[in-house]
Amino acid sequence: MPKVLRIINRLNLGGPTFNAAYLSKFQAPEFETLLLSGEHDATEASSEFIVNQLGLSPKYVKGMGREISPVKDRKAYKYIRQVIREYQPDIVHTHAAKAGALGRLAAHHEKVPIILHTFHGHVFHSYFHPAKTQAFLQIERYLARKSTRIIAISRLQKKELTEDFNICPADKMEIIPLGFDLDRFQENIEEKRLSFRAEFQVKPKEVAIGIIGRLVPIKNHSLFLHALKSVLNRAQTPIKAFIVGDGELRNSLELEAKLLEIPYSKETDASHGEPLVFTSWRKDIDRINAGLDVIALTSKNEGTPVSLIEAQAANKPIVSTRVGGIEDIVQEGIGALLSDSEDVETLGNNMLQLVEDQELRTRMGVNGYEFVRKAFSYQRLVKDMNQLYKQLLTEKD
Repeated sequence: MPKVLRIINRLNLGGPTFNAAYLSKFQAPEFETLLLSGEHDATEASSEFIVNQLGLSPKYVKGMGREISPVKDRKAYKYIRQVIREYQPDIVHTHAAKAGALGRLAAHHEKVPIILHTFHGHVFHSYFHPAKTQAFLQIERYLARKSTRIIAISRLQKKELTEDFNICPADKMEIIPLGFDLDRFQENIEEKRLSFRAEFQVKPKEVAIGIIGRLVPIKNHSLFLHALKSVLNRAQTPIKAFIVGDGELRNSLELEAKLLEIPYSKETDASHGEPLVFTSWRKDIDRINAGLDVIALTSKNEGTPVSLIEAQAANKPIVSTRVGGIEDIVQEGIGALLSDSEDVETLGNNMLQLVEDQELRTRMGVNGYEFVRKAFSYQRLVKDMNQLYKQLLTEKD
């Protein structure tokens, strides 16, 4: 049985963790997999429950964190090389930037036959100043030359990586979209909906709008707040909005809500009569999605945002910015209304249209579910990855 060493930055809430976990679990018995992860970042919610529920026992790389640290990164690199020597994998497959850098270098120096890397997103615009971005580009181009294949998770991402940023030639890159357990979003929907709305005192006629994700600059929650203010001023239908998640911008976003005169409550408050709720981190995303009516995303850049796949799996319409790989995971005008990044007016108009039109919400929700059910199941992900692995192993023989 071929052996795979799968390396991921860290087990945080998001697509990389789900996909690394599903592949580690369900590629058996055709492939044996050892999952290697960086340590938990205290600023994020841990997703260890995902691997625990699947019965996985990952190894952890001490010191492999988000930030660049020459001392810690060198120790992590040496540990990964040690694991490779002991495990003797036929394939090393890395996920996301830090794991991709340390893991691919270690695999190259240990002469692993097949080295793969999945870009779950990239940091080549809207993250850093130009000089730092150029440095990362040069690093990724070098690492791509040491890789057997590079995997993009969307058609648009492949175009960006091959044509816009010249990471590698197009014939070295495969497109394998993400995959998830979507069935849970169709289970006990009404029960979950009533439970969530009771917890946060959402009235029967109120339309609940939510945005789910880390409270960090790239997610641009400020745009959501400004669009929400516009909708609150114009809507005939009562609205309740939710910011689900936490992060470094929590305090500044609360201050911005005050400056915009949007009353809000926090997850710890006994009463939630205000039009906006900050819920902090939540693990019951299936319950949250069941309780919401519209799900938003306002990012400046995205790979394949899990929150929008899960929203559609729960029959919810999407209102989002048109960035990154979003157009590959929604159907504009069919399951989602999109606007350009920083376009407050159009985003607000799209939100208002969905708030006021229940028939449109229902139709888009049904369309979105049918789309993601076919395109983003973990069964399809495993099948696609098995096929690629077998092809590459055959070519090496």
